[in-house]
Amino acid sequence: MSTTTAVTPLTTQDAELLITAARRAAEASGVTVSVTVLDAGGHLLAFRRDDRAVLISGETSTRKAYTALQLDTPTADLVDAVQPGGPFHTLPTALDRPLLFIAGGVPVHRGGRLIGAIGVGGGAPEQDHAFAAAAVAALA
Repeated sequence: MSTTTAVTPLTTQDAELLITAARRAAEASGVTVSVTVLDAGGHLLAFRRDDRAVLISGETSTRKAYTALQLDTPTADLVDAVQPGGPFHTLPTALDRPLLFIAGGVPVHRGGRLIGAIGVGGGAPEQDHAFAAAAVAALA
Protein backbone atom coordinates (compact mmCIF):
# COMPACT_ATOMS: atom_id res chain seq x y z
CA MET A 1 0.00 0.00 0.00
CA SER A 2 1.42 3.37 -0.98
CA THR A 3 0.81 6.65 0.76
CA THR A 4 0.59 9.98 -0.97
CA THR A 5 1.53 13.17 0.77
CA ALA A 6 -1.10 15.86 0.35
CA VAL A 7 0.06 19.11 -1.22
CA THR A 8 -1.68 22.34 -0.35
CA PRO A 9 -3.18 23.86 -3.48
CA LEU A 10 -2.48 27.40 -4.58
CA THR A 11 -4.72 29.73 -2.58
CA THR A 12 -5.97 33.24 -3.27
CA GLN A 13 -3.59 34.41 -0.53
CA ASP A 14 -0.70 32.77 -2.42
CA ALA A 15 -1.94 34.40 -5.64
CA GLU A 16 -1.98 37.84 -4.03
CA LEU A 17 1.57 37.29 -2.75
CA LEU A 18 2.70 36.30 -6.25
CA ILE A 19 1.11 39.40 -7.75
CA THR A 20 2.61 41.70 -5.13
CA ALA A 21 6.10 40.21 -5.56
CA ALA A 22 5.95 40.43 -9.37
CA ARG A 23 4.70 44.01 -9.31
CA ARG A 24 7.39 45.05 -6.80
CA ALA A 25 10.10 43.53 -8.98
CA ALA A 26 8.66 45.32 -12.03
CA GLU A 27 8.32 48.65 -10.25
CA ALA A 28 11.94 48.40 -9.05
CA SER A 29 12.89 48.21 -12.74
CA GLY A 30 10.57 51.06 -13.72
CA VAL A 31 8.20 48.75 -15.63
CA THR A 32 4.40 48.60 -15.41
CA VAL A 33 2.98 45.10 -15.82
CA SER A 34 -0.14 42.97 -15.73
CA VAL A 35 -0.02 39.76 -13.71
CA THR A 36 -2.25 36.68 -13.94
CA VAL A 37 -2.25 33.74 -11.51
CA LEU A 38 -3.99 30.45 -12.31
CA ASP A 39 -4.57 27.41 -10.13
CA ALA A 40 -3.63 23.88 -11.24
CA GLY A 41 -6.93 23.49 -13.10
CA GLY A 42 -6.39 26.65 -15.14
CA HIS A 43 -8.90 28.68 -13.14
CA LEU A 44 -8.17 32.37 -12.66
CA LEU A 45 -7.23 33.00 -9.03
CA ALA A 46 -6.07 36.59 -9.34
CA PHE A 47 -5.35 39.24 -11.93
CA ARG A 48 -3.94 42.73 -11.70
CA ARG A 49 -3.43 45.29 -14.45
CA ASP A 50 -2.02 48.67 -13.57
CA ASP A 51 -3.85 51.55 -15.25
CA ARG A 52 -0.56 52.59 -16.85
CA ALA A 53 0.01 49.18 -18.43
CA VAL A 54 -0.60 48.58 -22.11
CA LEU A 55 -4.11 47.12 -22.53
CA ILE A 56 -2.92 43.98 -24.32
CA SER A 57 -0.60 43.16 -21.40
CA GLY A 58 -3.56 41.61 -19.54
CA GLU A 59 -4.30 39.12 -22.31
CA THR A 60 -0.58 38.50 -22.70
CA SER A 61 -0.05 37.70 -19.02
CA THR A 62 -3.01 35.32 -19.05
CA ARG A 63 -1.82 33.46 -22.15
CA LYS A 64 1.67 33.16 -20.70
CA ALA A 65 0.26 31.67 -17.49
CA TYR A 66 -1.87 29.16 -19.47
CA THR A 67 1.13 28.13 -21.55
CA ALA A 68 3.36 27.64 -18.49
CA LEU A 69 0.60 25.63 -16.81
CA GLN A 70 -0.21 23.43 -19.82
CA LEU A 71 3.39 22.54 -20.52
CA ASP A 72 4.65 22.75 -16.91
CA THR A 73 7.70 24.74 -17.94
CA PRO A 74 8.78 28.38 -17.94
CA THR A 75 7.78 29.95 -21.23
CA ALA A 76 11.27 31.43 -21.52
CA ASP A 77 12.50 27.86 -22.12
CA LEU A 78 10.16 27.47 -25.10
CA VAL A 79 11.10 30.45 -27.26
CA ASP A 80 13.30 28.46 -29.67
CA ALA A 81 10.75 25.64 -29.91
CA VAL A 82 8.10 27.87 -31.49
CA GLN A 83 10.15 29.22 -34.33
CA PRO A 84 8.89 28.11 -37.77
CA GLY A 85 9.79 24.46 -38.10
CA GLY A 86 10.14 24.07 -34.32
CA PRO A 87 8.34 21.28 -32.46
CA PHE A 88 5.71 23.60 -30.93
CA HIS A 89 5.12 25.85 -33.93
CA THR A 90 1.61 24.54 -34.61
CA LEU A 91 0.80 22.83 -31.31
CA PRO A 92 -2.98 22.81 -30.71
CA THR A 93 -4.24 23.54 -27.22
CA ALA A 94 -6.81 21.84 -25.06
CA LEU A 95 -8.19 25.22 -24.00
CA ASP A 96 -8.91 26.49 -27.51
CA ARG A 97 -6.48 29.33 -26.89
CA PRO A 98 -3.42 29.92 -28.98
CA LEU A 99 -0.28 29.38 -26.98
CA LEU A 100 1.92 32.39 -26.45
CA PHE A 101 5.53 31.33 -26.09
CA ILE A 102 7.09 34.55 -24.91
CA ALA A 103 9.07 34.63 -21.68
CA GLY A 104 7.00 35.62 -18.67
CA GLY A 105 5.03 32.50 -17.76
CA VAL A 106 6.31 30.35 -14.89
CA PRO A 107 4.70 27.25 -13.35
CA VAL A 108 4.30 27.16 -9.58
CA HIS A 109 5.17 23.96 -7.71
CA ARG A 110 4.72 22.88 -4.10
CA GLY A 111 6.03 19.61 -2.75
CA GLY A 112 7.19 18.69 -6.24
CA ARG A 113 3.68 19.04 -7.70
CA LEU A 114 2.30 21.58 -10.15
CA ILE A 115 -0.20 23.80 -8.28
CA GLY A 116 -0.58 26.72 -10.69
CA ALA A 117 1.17 29.28 -12.84
CA ILE A 118 1.92 32.98 -13.02
CA GLY A 119 2.09 35.10 -16.15
CA VAL A 120 3.59 38.59 -16.39
CA GLY A 121 3.17 40.91 -19.36
CA GLY A 122 4.15 44.49 -20.05
CA GLY A 123 7.93 44.55 -20.11
CA ALA A 124 10.51 43.06 -22.42
CA PRO A 125 10.26 39.23 -22.48
CA GLU A 126 13.43 38.84 -20.39
CA GLN A 127 12.08 41.30 -17.82
CA ASP A 128 8.70 39.60 -17.63
CA HIS A 129 10.42 36.26 -17.01
CA ALA A 130 12.58 37.77 -14.26
CA PHE A 131 9.52 39.34 -12.58
CA ALA A 132 7.57 36.06 -12.67
CA ALA A 133 10.55 34.05 -11.43
CA ALA A 134 11.09 36.53 -8.56
CA ALA A 135 7.44 36.13 -7.57
CA VAL A 136 7.68 32.33 -7.51
CA ALA A 137 10.86 32.56 -5.44
CA ALA A 138 9.07 34.85 -2.95
CA LEU A 139 6.32 32.23 -2.51
CA ALA A 140 8.81 29.50 -1.62
